[in-house]
Amino acid sequence: MDLVAVLVGLAILVGLVGIVLPVLPGSLIIAVAVLVWAVDTGGWAWGVLALVLALLAAGWSASYLVPGRRVARSGVPRSSFVVAGLAGLVGFFVLPVVGLLVFFPGGLYLMEYRRLGDRAAAWESAWLAVRMTALGMLIELGLALVAATTWLVAELAFFPGVG
Repeated sequence: MDLVAVLVGLAILVGLVGIVLPVLPGSLIIAVAVLVWAVDTGGWAWGVLALVLALLAAGWSASYLVPGRRVARSGVPRSSFVVAGLAGLVGFFVLPVVGLLVFFPGGLYLMEYRRLGDRAAAWESAWLAVRMTALGMLIELGLALVAATTWLVAELAFFPGVG
């Protein structure tokens, strides 16, 4: 493993964290890191890059489509998600890391309470949206982990400099 591979590995780890903490564009970071590795390595690395990009694109797309349909069917409007996302972003800086986990659902609950006017219905609606958001995150993270493993196996098993 050379210095580029080590730096790419670290960038992939940062990307995986970015998927869980949506302040960083995790899948994009992973894609760019593997692109840098493919440029440096050449040859079969381009095939590995293509596979990694396909996995990341599938994870990113599914993270929006699968939960989005269920949330849309439940009637939660996009405006509630926009306000919750902004609240989560503010929370991330007010209470680093933990604030996102507190302010996002709190903002979502308040928007749903404002829309529905009933605490129980707002809680049920917000909880469904939080669960679906977590499902989307898990889908993206799962496929990003497969992509990261694909890169690691390729780097360790198939390319020179393995030491």
